Amino acid sequence: MTSTTNKEPTLADVIEKLDKLSRDSEKFNDRFSNYQQATQWVVQLAFTLIASATITVIITSVFRK
Repeated sequence: MTSTTNKEPTLADVIEKLDKLSRDSEKFNDRFSNYQQATQWVVQLAFTLIASATITVIITSVFRK
């Protein structure tokens, strides 16, 4: 009598893979959130710099006259 190995995944294997996918999904969500916050910060910084430069040019041209 020969013994054959069962290659089918068990319920424990399926649960383990689902847990791993869940953790990977959480990592992706964290990375996306960080990227979104960084992008928003860069946009606000750019807007602030443009507004400051515009105000500086306007004030400079008003006081020169």
